[in-house]
Amino acid sequence: MSDLIVAMGLVLVIEGLIYGGFPSLAKRLAAEVLSMPENALRAVGLASIAVGVGLVWLARG
Repeated sequence: MSDLIVAMGLVLVIEGLIYGGFPSLAKRLAAEVLSMPENALRAVGLASIAVGVGLVWLARG
């Protein structure tokens, strides 16, 4: 359970870096996401899950 909390904390740190350090980039990315079709968003989301699981597997192995 503590690993899950650490992982969620890291996600918040990374998001905070993007929003705090590059707010104009964050706005542009949000606008791009709104214009993307749902199938593309789904594919990117599933690919992100696969990469994340792979990274955790490598780090734990």
